[in-house]
Amino acid sequence: INAEYGVKLCKLENRCFSLLFIEMTSAMSIEEEGKYGILVKQGAEAKVYKYSYYGRNALIKERFSKKYRHPILDQKITSKRLISEAKALARAFKCGVDTPTVYFVDQVNNLLIMEWIEGKSAKEVIWSNPSNEVLEELASKTGSVIASLHNADIIHGDLTTSNLMLRDNNRSLVAIDFGLSFNSTLVEDKAVDLYVLERAFISSHPNSEKMFESILKHYQVNCKNSSAVFKKLEQVRLRGRKKLAFG
Repeated sequence: INAEYGVKLCKLENRCFSLLFIEMTSAMSIEEEGKYGILVKQGAEAKVYKYSYYGRNALIKERFSKKYRHPILDQKITSKRLISEAKALARAFKCGVDTPTVYFVDQVNNLLIMEWIEGKSAKEVIWSNPSNEVLEELASKTGSVIASLHNADIIHGDLTTSNLMLRDNNRSLVAIDFGLSFNSTLVEDKAVDLYVLERAFISSHPNSEKMFESILKHYQVNCKNSSAVFKKLEQVRLRGRKKLAFG
């Protein structure tokens, strides 16, 4: 159980984790209760649970093993991705992006325990038919958040409206699920990040072209190298259209 890593991460990023790192938490105590909590979501790489952690709501992300991989190799890959995601969350917070607070990293059971965000996903907000003012607010915050990530050379890797959440208490936009994130200075990677979000809008939010244009406008204002990214985005779009047309 890598509690020491959590303490170092906390000190390194100057982020307060309250009393959650004062004692070395035993992940086995969670296991002995016979549950991780309420299963909220399951993806290809992990299961997500809602859990009560030291009296507060928390999210447990469990990266499960892949049976087709050798057990030793599987543990190494899973552990590496677990630590990588925790570090990405800390880096994103350091560059000014609101992210869930990491409470605990358990490399033995491949668990990432973090803050439960009380709020709605950007997808839910858009689907609720809000006013134009709300949509513009969301577009502004989305463009600014992505620009902050890219200015720090952080590629999210899975930008969708499901991975952006508005907090209920202060309407801060939270970026979540950094499981596919990585660091890159390449304009190509940043353009692909935007393209993934654009495709998410096309598939999940018909007739949202104006909103996505507004996101790009706010991205342009806040991103250091937006002109180069936009130029590359056009090339990525062209490749995408060719792929759709010819397979």
